[in-house]
Amino acid sequence: MARTGFCDSRQLLDLHMTDDRQVPLRTWTNSCVLRERRVFDEGEELGPGQHYKPTQESRWVTAALMSLCAKVRRLPISAEDGIIMDYAPQDESMPSDVYEEEALLKCLNRLPGPPSLRELMPGLLRREVEVAISKLGLLYDKTYAWDIFSDMMRSQLLCTLPNADLPKHFSDTSRAILVDWLIQVHEVFQFSEETLYLAVHLLNRALRLIKVSISGLQLLGVVCLFLAAKKEECLLPEVSELCYLMENAYSKKQLLRMERRVLTGLKFDLYHCPPLHFLLISASIARCSNKVVWMARYLLELSLLEGQCVVYLPAQLAGAALLLARRILQEAPSDGEMAWCIAGSIHIGSEAALLSIMQIMAVAAARAHARETRATYIKFSTIQTLHVSMHPALKAAPGLLGLSCPQT
Repeated sequence: MARTGFCDSRQLLDLHMTDDRQVPLRTWTNSCVLRERRVFDEGEELGPGQHYKPTQESRWVTAALMSLCAKVRRLPISAEDGIIMDYAPQDESMPSDVYEEEALLKCLNRLPGPPSLRELMPGLLRREVEVAISKLGLLYDKTYAWDIFSDMMRSQLLCTLPNADLPKHFSDTSRAILVDWLIQVHEVFQFSEETLYLAVHLLNRALRLIKVSISGLQLLGVVCLFLAAKKEECLLPEVSELCYLMENAYSKKQLLRMERRVLTGLKFDLYHCPPLHFLLISASIARCSNKVVWMARYLLELSLLEGQCVVYLPAQLAGAALLLARRILQEAPSDGEMAWCIAGSIHIGSEAALLSIMQIMAVAAARAHARETRATYIKFSTIQTLHVSMHPALKAAPGLLGLSCPQT
């Protein structure tokens, strides 16, 4: 289960850590061994009581494929008691699943540089993506690496919001406080990083689709984290544990009722392509050092607290985090600029968009040590994370982009 796709990459995220220990929550699941199957000859049929067992090569499941299957048939829920009545009719207007490689690589034609480089870039990118995904241990067979990456590039368009406006009775400050608290709860349960990014994404959508009072904001955040854990984790906390973390301000019945409201409001669409996946792939292609990777992860998690970042693509957020981390640490690439050029082709969008994201991250990083919302700052100040949040250059990060450094 721990190597069947992007859904469980705690081990991947800890590649740069010296300690190979697995967290207690995942120890049992990660100890499971894949079972081999008997290969049936052509024309041979299964006998009574026999079951088909997939081959080891077929044990790859991506979040995008699971999301696609979920979109085909959805279960409507009665608003009164939550009883499943019938299957909803299939949406015939869904876009075709066929994704042409040329459509993904259109942006490469606009890359600066000589024509020869632009002609070589698609082939180089494909090879580097396959090597990166295989090196990171995300798949058993790298044959499917490009298909998964192509689906990530396409489906990330569904992960952005049209604007950063919140309902009038909410503010960016209240949202940031809630996200900071969710980061702390996430650490308590030792969930994977994908769970955190999905939970914040669901929260951003739910705030705009569901009418919630200020008093129910914390309950909404916990429900979004609970739903994200159901999709990404192997073992889940009890509902009573979640209520205890909220000091029993809400009952189990209220939590489950809110969960039903969120699922109905989101139409059971829980798909999200986290920017962390793009960051890890890009960092592998660019041959980034451990320090740059951890600094980029820190900047990327800080962006969860910034409501302005919800309008940007995950690949853009990952690209901006890597570029800013490289600039803060002033580290030259180990393999020259060519690797950075190939990795940079993933970050679709204009340079102005990347610069805007970098400015938001730089200001957030410069203020992180003095803000009330310090969960991410503390999280990345440990020896396992190379103390990146305490790097002295972060306080002057806005100055690297031509901005005035905030007064603290």
